[in-house]
Amino acid sequence: YGGKAYMDYRELLADPNVDIVYNPLPNHLHKEWSIKAAQAGKHVLCEKPIALNAADATEMVATFRGAGLKLAEAFQWRHHPQGLRMRELLVSGVIGEARMIDAGFSFMLTRPDDVRWVPAFGGGSLYDVGCYPISFVRFIMGMEPTSVTAQIHWNESGVDDLVVATLEFPNGVLAHINCSFILPLRRYYEVIGSTGGLYSNKTYNPRGDGETILRMEADRQVVETIPLPQVDSYVLMAEDFNMAILANRPTTYPAEDAIANMQVIDAIFMAAREGRCVDVGTV
Repeated sequence: YGGKAYMDYRELLADPNVDIVYNPLPNHLHKEWSIKAAQAGKHVLCEKPIALNAADATEMVATFRGAGLKLAEAFQWRHHPQGLRMRELLVSGVIGEARMIDAGFSFMLTRPDDVRWVPAFGGGSLYDVGCYPISFVRFIMGMEPTSVTAQIHWNESGVDDLVVATLEFPNGVLAHINCSFILPLRRYYEVIGSTGGLYSNKTYNPRGDGETILRMEADRQVVETIPLPQVDSYVLMAEDFNMAILANRPTTYPAEDAIANMQVIDAIFMAAREGRCVDVGTV
């Protein structure tokens, strides 16, 4: 595609023809190199998780806000009709009043030398894939959870390889999230209401290969299969970020949303380590 190669990141950041940087580096380098990009006058689309804790995420957002630059966390699934349509259905009342959410993302990480097994690199399933169901339940509820309980299985490498957590929302809805490096591939979310439920698989990384939403009645009988358009959510995410810069408008999902997601992750780690319920935002 005629892309230009650089000897190192510093050379790229010094190029005045570069306006936007995509930061897919290992998790522990997200903060450092995103801030360096901001100092060089670049907008940044940063891979998830945006940082290793909410304090670092807050520093990143403040840096970009102060420089008048755009920063966004690369959750491409939020730009796919799958999550958007499910939220519309929930708001419309087709399953009654929301009561519980179940969301998970797991896969078998079999490469022993993968950086996601290294604690110092920000490894672990919660950072890598647990951030997805957390972002989904916050998105679908349209509010922030107030408290968290959690249990974690720690791998011998020192990172979490299985996490189960319960998030409580101000309206009483409980969200059960799970993530893992030692379970078979599972990507799903289900919203259960007083009169029925909504279920979708192939979530978080929809590829336009037949994703649907199933609407179920109280007895879990499927009463409607809702097809979704075939779109590339990565392209939609990139276009949204580009247009926010070109039109000088806010991104669809503000950078502050990344801080809120990290606050939940912080609370999950503390709840599991201390064996107690933790209020979100107090870590």
